[in-house]
Amino acid sequence: MRIAVTSIDGTMEGMVDERFGRARKLIVYDLDTDAADVVENSMQMALTQGAGIQAAQNVVRTGARAVISGHLGPKAFYVLQTAGVEVYSAPNMTADEAIRRYKEKTLTKLAGADVQGHW
Repeated sequence: MRIAVTSIDGTMEGMVDERFGRARKLIVYDLDTDAADVVENSMQMALTQGAGIQAAQNVVRTGARAVISGHLGPKAFYVLQTAGVEVYSAPNMTADEAIRRYKEKTLTKLAGADVQGHW
């Protein structure tokens, strides 16, 4: 199974990006092989609106079945939920720690958006 983690710098040692839609990079981590790929997401940073939707579509295209980020707005959450992607919150931690905590089942699973759009 693959999971996507929003990332400030695309490294496992770097912090989870707090803003899903405007995350610079996505780390796509394969739980079966422990392999990680980095997907560029910075093209969403300049959008005046729709960044969360575009980032959610990027996650769906990677085949990830779960996403880990700091916070998600309502439109991004809806796109992910519709695609069957689970959403977890991991503020103030590294990508490596977020993945470890996901494996341990200690991350907070979101039932809905936890910030307003354009956050």
